[in-house]
Amino acid sequence: MEKSDKGLRIVQVEMMLLIFLILFGVLRCLSSKTSVFAASDGGAQETGQDGAENDYIQWVDFNVSDEALSRAYDYDIETYLSDSHVNWIELLAYLAVQYGGDFSQYRVQDMAEAVEKIQSQGIEALTANLKYYDYYREAYEAVLGGMVGVYETEEAGTASGGDGSSAENRVWKQVYGLKAFSPIAKGFPYSEYDDFGASRSYGYQRNHLGHDILGQVGTPIIAIESGTVRALGWNQFGGWRIGIDSFDGKRYYYYAHLRQDRPYAEGLEEGDIVQAGDVIGYMGRTGYSTEENTNNIDVYHLHLGLQLIFDESQREGPNEIWIDVYPLTRFLARHASETVRNDATKEWSRRYQIRDPEMPTASENE
Repeated sequence: MEKSDKGLRIVQVEMMLLIFLILFGVLRCLSSKTSVFAASDGGAQETGQDGAENDYIQWVDFNVSDEALSRAYDYDIETYLSDSHVNWIELLAYLAVQYGGDFSQYRVQDMAEAVEKIQSQGIEALTANLKYYDYYREAYEAVLGGMVGVYETEEAGTASGGDGSSAENRVWKQVYGLKAFSPIAKGFPYSEYDDFGASRSYGYQRNHLGHDILGQVGTPIIAIESGTVRALGWNQFGGWRIGIDSFDGKRYYYYAHLRQDRPYAEGLEEGDIVQAGDVIGYMGRTGYSTEENTNNIDVYHLHLGLQLIFDESQREGPNEIWIDVYPLTRFLARHASETVRNDATKEWSRRYQIRDPEMPTASENE
């Protein structure tokens, strides 16, 4: 009996040792792969097989509500040029630390109290010892960094003619505020709901890494932010699509399923610079086909995607970072670009221009 028990214990020890060795091997294998930067742990770094650490952000879970975006923006505008200006991105990053990145906990009173603390203590002193503040500040800057600032915009004025008539006279005005635009032109109907992460099956089973905005065929699609056209043409998943890089290289905007036959604004080409508010294309339902110019999507809609890029290695492949832009499009609805139609060409264009100081000069663009 004793020999039997002893033999059993030996077998048990050997089995435990075998399990430990298997688990140790799995962990070593996993450690050689790319690790995910999780907001919940404040920013694990990726370690490659050579042992070198990549100190760029690996993952962003952006879930700031449109209500929080709007209120933070309002505080920024209200305090601009005052001695206690509150930067909306810093304000949101400070709240993100309090919420652990989960803005489902957002309360108006929390933001009001945060503003009081920032104005009385200063953001640097207030966040000096907050472990995860730098992460949220960098992550939210990547999402929102090009959207608010000083720029000039055209406005309508009137000039009296010698015959007593009046005509529109354009005037330029310098403003500080929202210089990003809704992706849908002003006055065109659309509907939307939060569909980020929903299942898609064309080609292969996957999650929907974008946001669908439903509307009418031919609805003018607007550049949300100024940038450079990086991609233009057919993609079997997105149909006729446009990809635009922000000037700081942090954001890649993806507009897909554009109109059959005439998907793009006339003359638009890869490498072109576009300004926020420009018409870049038209809503359609192309895609889900290897054959170009095919309508194979059930409903007319814009697929809008926003990819964050902290390192060029994240542009394509398993390390891509796509965020949910539903709250962002709801927030941007407050700033839609007014457009006019040329009856001769049937093309739409913006009514009022802007001058963005972030636009590169001709020499910089050569």
